[in-house]
Amino acid sequence: MKMVERPLSPHLQIYRPQITSVLSVMHRGTGITLSLGAFVLLYWLVSIAGGEQAYDNAHTILSSGLFKLFYIGWCFCFFYHLGNGVRHLVWDVGIGLDPAHYHMSGWCVVIFSLIASVSYSLVVIL
Repeated sequence: MKMVERPLSPHLQIYRPQITSVLSVMHRGTGITLSLGAFVLLYWLVSIAGGEQAYDNAHTILSSGLFKLFYIGWCFCFFYHLGNGVRHLVWDVGIGLDPAHYHMSGWCVVIFSLIASVSYSLVVIL
């Protein structure tokens, strides 16, 4: 049997990313980022248990400008993952599975994530 040399699917030189594939990768990435951000929460909780000095040190670190940027990114990840999760739950019911609806719902999730994270960041973080 002769082996046919053809590109693997999807081949990166001819594959054009679609909104569904980009949002799927973003969903996985935001989930990983949320999991990694839980270590910051763990550090804060351990500092509380460590006493006043440990908490003061953690407060100084966690209230720095660098961590405020991290919190804004973490908020975006939270709201995106939340919105896309709700979108997937709606799909599980069988609603919105045609191309027009999943394109529209994808952009709605992105817009919701941006508006919610900016609003939350302006009110709570900054």
